[in-house]
Amino acid sequence: MGLLGIRETSTTLASVINLCTNAGLCIEGSQVHCRVVKFGFLKNVFVGGALVGFYMGFKMSGVAVKLFDELSERNLAVWNVMLRGFCEMGDLEELLGFYSRMCFEDVEPNGVSFCYLIRGCSSDRRFHEGTMFQSCVLKMGLVESNVFVANGLVDFYSSCGCFVGARKCFEGIKVEDVISWNSLVSVYADNDLVIEALEFFNVMLKCGHRPSVRSFVGFLNLCSRTKDNGLGKQIHCCVVKFGFDESSVFVQSALIDMYGKCLDIESSVAVFECLPKRTLECCNSMMTSLSHCGATEDVVELFGLMVDEGLMPDEVTVSTTLKALSVSASASFTSSLLLHCFALKSGVEGDTAVACSLMDAYSRCGHVELSHQIFESVRTPNAICYTSMINGYARNGMGKEGLSLLHAMIKKGVKPDGVTFLCALTGCSHTGLIEEGRLLFNSMESLHNVHPDRRHFSCMVDLLCRAGLLHEAEEFLLKAHGKGDCFMWSSLLQSCRVHKNDEVGTRAAEMLVNLDPDDPAVWLQASNFYAEIGKFDASRQTRDVAIARKMTREIGCSLIEIRQ
Repeated sequence: MGLLGIRETSTTLASVINLCTNAGLCIEGSQVHCRVVKFGFLKNVFVGGALVGFYMGFKMSGVAVKLFDELSERNLAVWNVMLRGFCEMGDLEELLGFYSRMCFEDVEPNGVSFCYLIRGCSSDRRFHEGTMFQSCVLKMGLVESNVFVANGLVDFYSSCGCFVGARKCFEGIKVEDVISWNSLVSVYADNDLVIEALEFFNVMLKCGHRPSVRSFVGFLNLCSRTKDNGLGKQIHCCVVKFGFDESSVFVQSALIDMYGKCLDIESSVAVFECLPKRTLECCNSMMTSLSHCGATEDVVELFGLMVDEGLMPDEVTVSTTLKALSVSASASFTSSLLLHCFALKSGVEGDTAVACSLMDAYSRCGHVELSHQIFESVRTPNAICYTSMINGYARNGMGKEGLSLLHAMIKKGVKPDGVTFLCALTGCSHTGLIEEGRLLFNSMESLHNVHPDRRHFSCMVDLLCRAGLLHEAEEFLLKAHGKGDCFMWSSLLQSCRVHKNDEVGTRAAEMLVNLDPDDPAVWLQASNFYAEIGKFDASRQTRDVAIARKMTREIGCSLIEIRQ
């Protein structure tokens, strides 16, 4: 048209812009925008609306809002384009802000508008705002006349975990629709109500409704959480029956993840190898399953396979590979550096999960300064970022730096959790900061409302034992929930051997044997302690009991990396 000198109309430009939006052609769409400006169509409601949708589709909301404000006329369709864009971006505050602006400018929303508003509340689980929109649609009579709005309400209550509300909205739908059935099945599965979910699923099938991807993903995620491999295999049979094993990447990914969480790695690999096409989501699920089952070397190998096949890894891939690599036998500074370079090249280094994995990988190699550089590069570090850095300091015996970072974290208003305190206490233990450790442990519940569990008690016992405060460690253990476990008492007994404390050690040995009488290592440790303090009869008697029970220890092994 351009070469022939035929002038574009508003319909032409709007059509081409919509084409660029649907095809993901950002550069070409920007070029069409230039022609819109050149020929003076910018304020046309159809062309302007198409441009607003184009920029919202590419998550360039600032440009879209500016174009929206410059429109001389704004119909309801343009308003809905803005609502859809903010809904898809997950920006609920902007979504609600535009709804308020609609009300202020006396623009009456329709069923499409409320579908986006209710879906936004569902994604963010904003119960109060969602119920407010429900009142609006009930008042306008949209629930009875618009099945999409009715289904949106079922989905909203399902996402918020409100069974009563979801069931009431479902029963209020006059024309039965498969979307609402699947939403209700999903809410029961998401909240671990297995029997209710299966009963409703059976009724759904008897009524002739076809299950959707959401139903199967909900069931498979339930099996992953409960590690119910038997139910997972039955769901897998249904998946094959309805053809979702070949048509849905979400179901394929959920199947791989489910078998991995159930530690059935053979089935997980079998599903992966039978895929009609390897996708990024399925590869990521396979990586997570391998990592969950301890097959870290295979995770690294799969990453290489993805790169060889031209499947571009994303932030999940890089983060999972870094985690696997940092705990594998082949972990090295060079391999972490190579993955860091790949993250920079692919543009995923700014992702929080990737940054935390890099911090962890470098700190395990002893390069804490590099971990700190990555931490400083994160614009708004969250609790996970702070915890990763504190853990890096603790791992390298830098307890004071870890405590300083914890105080800075609290000062900035970032709430620490139990893992954060555990890492800081570990740093205190490795550095010998006894008083600081005591103060930190006592402040957990009183100041931060974090209840210490067995891991925190174990860390405090280790701190006291390293300092030779064995009587205090024993008293601390007796105050712990269930009077501690074998790992804590074993740590105390070992410290008694180091510090030559016969009194506390004898009580620790007795407690240890009573706590875990089936562990041969426990009997051997107690026997060795009795022998060291000169109680040879008790030592011999302990060994005889272990022999009588036919206890045998597994032979240990170790690995070293030789640089050639």
